[in-house]
Amino acid sequence: MKMVMAIIKPFKLDEVRDALTELGVQGLTVTEVRGFGRQKGHTEIYRGAEYEVSYLPKLKLELAVADEVADRVVETIAGAAQTGQIGDGKLFVYELNSAVRIRTGESGTDAL
Repeated sequence: MKMVMAIIKPFKLDEVRDALTELGVQGLTVTEVRGFGRQKGHTEIYRGAEYEVSYLPKLKLELAVADEVADRVVETIAGAAQTGQIGDGKLFVYELNSAVRIRTGESGTDAL
């Protein structure tokens, strides 16, 4: 099993979710986060005063998937979240040693 973590722009969530649903992904966790990458934030003007925004709003998606579909999930997220502009986000994939569905006690890929 793999854990796929994606950091994306907030307005791309619906496109990513729809693409993952078509792929057969049954669930994901979404967390509102703030951060910066190479763009190092940006400058905004509020009531005539200019100020620096260092941490930009992003969404973190986390999906536990079977090994067989992990590569397709990564490709699907990357395709749906891409705008071609700086700050599109990142994808991380790491090994998931175990999973347990609390309600039924199922474990491993059955719990996904």
